[in-house]
Amino acid sequence: MLNLNGVSAHYGDVQALRSVSLAIREGEIVSIIGSNGAGKSTTLNTISGVLRASAGIIEFMGRRIENLYPHQIVDRGVVQIPEGRLLFPYMSILENLELGAFNDKARRTRERNIKTVFSLFPILEERMNQFAGTLSGGEQQMVAIGRGLMAMPKLLMLDEPSLGLAPLMVRQVFETVKAINAQGITVLLVEQNVFHSLSTAARGYVLENGSVVLEGEGKELLNNPLVREAYLGI
Repeated sequence: MLNLNGVSAHYGDVQALRSVSLAIREGEIVSIIGSNGAGKSTTLNTISGVLRASAGIIEFMGRRIENLYPHQIVDRGVVQIPEGRLLFPYMSILENLELGAFNDKARRTRERNIKTVFSLFPILEERMNQFAGTLSGGEQQMVAIGRGLMAMPKLLMLDEPSLGLAPLMVRQVFETVKAINAQGITVLLVEQNVFHSLSTAARGYVLENGSVVLEGEGKELLNNPLVREAYLGI
């Protein structure tokens, strides 16, 4: 479904990605793990077109997308939920969700999609007219995920969805990721919570200094001595 082949990216003169290659098959949950500054968010930003690749090829559903604008990539079915949620705090839950359905296809099925989001997060329906900025961190993450789903993604990319959340809410976020995947949506997950991330994912990649240094099945990586020492403290 998604292929990155030798992708590099820069912030000015600073190289953030170094010839990254990875692949995601349709229907999978794939996780990218690594320390702060390893290039995880940069990888998502490059796929979504927020940051332009300086080298390499990005293919989605067999078509190259590395030179498309972000809104064109969303139209193809690649949707990113950014780190920090980035909601509009003085707009209601419903208004934030509606903003996710800005492309033509999603706009035509907006009401149906809203019902789907509310079935996944019933508390959002109860509070649909409440300002997003007054919600708890976990509730805001629900809105951010819901807004992404409103764009009708084929591939949903989540950047640090459990960041700053209480342990109970962290578990709920990962259960939600599984539920979304069960609906037929492929998921690419960037997450510092290595245990939950690799336990949820079918496969994973480890980034260090902008390069892929390990890849394998999620459970295989969880048992890898290097991963256990570097990221699990074992």
